[in-house]
Amino acid sequence: MNRRGTAALAMAALTVAGVLVAAGVAAAATAAPIVGQQSGRCVDVPNASTTNGTQVQLYDCSGQANQAFAATSDKQLQVYGTKCLDASNRGTANGTAVIIWDCNGQTNQQWNVNADGTITGVQSGLCLDANGAATANGTKLILWSCNGGANQRWSQSTGTTTPPPSGSGPCDLYAAGGTPCVAAHSTTRALLRSYSGRLYQVRRSSDNATRDIATRSTGGTADGNAQDAFCSGTTCVITVVYDQSGHGNDLWYQGSSVVPGSSSSSPARATTESLTVGGAKAYSLYINPGNSYWRDGHLTGVPTGSAPEGMYMVTSGTHVNSGCCFDYGNSETTRKADAAGAMDAINFGTQCWFGGCSGTGPWVQADLEWGLYPGGSQSWNANQRAFTSKFVTATLKNNGTSRFAMKGSNAQSGSLYTLWDGGLPGGYSPMKKQGAIILGSGGDCCKPGGGANLSAGTFYEGAMVAGYPSDATENAVQANIVAAGYR
Repeated sequence: MNRRGTAALAMAALTVAGVLVAAGVAAAATAAPIVGQQSGRCVDVPNASTTNGTQVQLYDCSGQANQAFAATSDKQLQVYGTKCLDASNRGTANGTAVIIWDCNGQTNQQWNVNADGTITGVQSGLCLDANGAATANGTKLILWSCNGGANQRWSQSTGTTTPPPSGSGPCDLYAAGGTPCVAAHSTTRALLRSYSGRLYQVRRSSDNATRDIATRSTGGTADGNAQDAFCSGTTCVITVVYDQSGHGNDLWYQGSSVVPGSSSSSPARATTESLTVGGAKAYSLYINPGNSYWRDGHLTGVPTGSAPEGMYMVTSGTHVNSGCCFDYGNSETTRKADAAGAMDAINFGTQCWFGGCSGTGPWVQADLEWGLYPGGSQSWNANQRAFTSKFVTATLKNNGTSRFAMKGSNAQSGSLYTLWDGGLPGGYSPMKKQGAIILGSGGDCCKPGGGANLSAGTFYEGAMVAGYPSDATENAVQANIVAAGYR
């Protein structure tokens, strides 16, 4: 076999949409960020330096050229097109610094990107390692004996450096960042530019007939006028919010026949709150105590165990209470409070379990089961703040082993505000997610005698993604929400 054929067969693995797959030569030539599984941060050349000998580090993903690495057919990992990832001084010992250097074809610049997420030096056989298993910005990268640690596992998405097309929705932006949506729900608009299907279903009380409410156009807003016509002269409830991601993770109200074993929940009234999105009339999912929605999504792409994930929702700072628990996100398939880490959901309300919140709320918190966390512990978090605007963006992401982050903002203007970005609370590593999806209640809902269904809150849109979204991706999603024009 000639050298070209051997190189093609021995090519490193690249990730597409966050999943490692065997890559051919053409795919390997695409420059993209390399993301640490444990940290959620990118391999970064400090200060965009081009100086030979600069040691690479972990840093928040930015989409810039100093974080874009291309795997070539001869196993180099090139940045800027001219510099290569290099084992300093051709070192083969634990602790050898990983640097950039002019590409020269030597074996200390050759790497195997393996299907288990490790990146090993061809010369040394050692793993690319975040020093000391640290996750903070500035953590130096070194070579170390492969030990299976999450600080030695990496992913790369070839889509990250490609700008999303005009008219993209939140899920298009997440996909472009290498963290595709596995669930996408909204009663107000399409969350993908190509989506033209149904958003939710209403059922009227006069004859129990149902109607699906769809978008007005591809990638457009909900057809609120269709709901008005169907519900005229009677009352309607929302029975299901359909999943736009293609994974089939539709959210049915707990108490319906589609959610076996549930009985203590009812569907939300469909006409409580109307609004406009992009100037078009739409309706919210206006949840009061006793309303909640659920989906067992663990077989359809929702992350489980310690797999990283992210999520966002647009909610309201004016329709809240202190009841448990207005959540959106990953929950138990058992609908029981199973263990610390069995949930990973955004919580929004005025309930503060541990006294670590500022003011009277409402706050963006993380429901990780056995606790609503305003930060990384039960103690005071100086960065927490209330969000009282009519429309609020809330985000949560969790790498499953060491780090989670929460952000919030006015959904009509401004950028995301970081409430917490740091370690998981004690006892929550690794996470033990089960992969169900909850909306409007806590995890231990809604079987006979079950609680956690006492919350009030409003849901306009939200999505869950596989992988740990970059800050740049979340910022793009927030800008898209603002541009959607909630009024």
